[in-house]
Amino acid sequence: MTPGIDTVAFDTAGLSGVPRPAGAHAPAAAGVSAVSARRAARASGEGARVWIAALILLVVMFPFLWLVQLAFKPAAELFDDALLFTPTLEGFRALLQGNFLKSFWNSLAVSTLSTALSLLIGVPAAYALTRWKFRGRSSVALWILVTRMAPPIAFTIPFFLAFRWLGLQDTLLGLSLVYLTFNLAIVIWLMQTFFEAVPPALEEAAYIDGCGVWQAFWRITLPLAAPGLAATAVLCFIFSWNDFFYALILTRTQALTAPVAIVNFLQYEGWEWTKIAAAGTLVMLPVVLFTVLVRRYLVRGLTAGGVKD
Repeated sequence: MTPGIDTVAFDTAGLSGVPRPAGAHAPAAAGVSAVSARRAARASGEGARVWIAALILLVVMFPFLWLVQLAFKPAAELFDDALLFTPTLEGFRALLQGNFLKSFWNSLAVSTLSTALSLLIGVPAAYALTRWKFRGRSSVALWILVTRMAPPIAFTIPFFLAFRWLGLQDTLLGLSLVYLTFNLAIVIWLMQTFFEAVPPALEEAAYIDGCGVWQAFWRITLPLAAPGLAATAVLCFIFSWNDFFYALILTRTQALTAPVAIVNFLQYEGWEWTKIAAAGTLVMLPVVLFTVLVRRYLVRGLTAGGVKD
């Protein structure tokens, strides 16, 4: 035994061979305790954030949850204060027996067609305004935006007279064209922002590899702008789906949409609250499903770090 050293503690790995006093592991234990404390604090902070997020989500979703529970509540208990009840489907059965289902499919067809047309026309237009330099480009973009500044009622008489002359009144195609007029400006202005975020150097590299202008657009720029495309499609679909004013003025029976059909439940004899709640629940479903399908594309930043200057 080495004189002057009562107890020797070696490294755990047994490789250094340097003798240490027996109390040398106390700072390491203190460090482990500090790390455990930090982990506990981090876990408690994450738990608090989860509870705060859940509370905010509950406040935001409260009107929708209340609407859904009204849709499944019996008509006799509709205005009762009791939170517990026996769910029923009588409101949904009453909707299926009427003409609401046809109005629902009309809304779905019109919203899908108008969204597709808006993207088909507006996306190339936004790309041209972003990449191509020509005189009056800013003026063109401004005039496109001006079309959204006037109130909808200002265009009612022109649309009504033009559609009656063209035979498009009370048709799905006519209503889709109306929605196209105000969705187009949204598509062009939103997609300009996303196309500007795509580095032009990526397109120049595609040109070097032999791609043309439109090949680079379809293979490089458009996939990188997919988050913006998805967000724009969701907005166009929601604006078309929720429209009430144009659908009320330009349709009668054949192209009647769901928002207008819900108003028919507000009758002089009384308001059919069960049908209104059931119809409102069904109207929310397509938008929710569409948003869920494209949720992975809604996060921006796919182009971050694409090119390093």
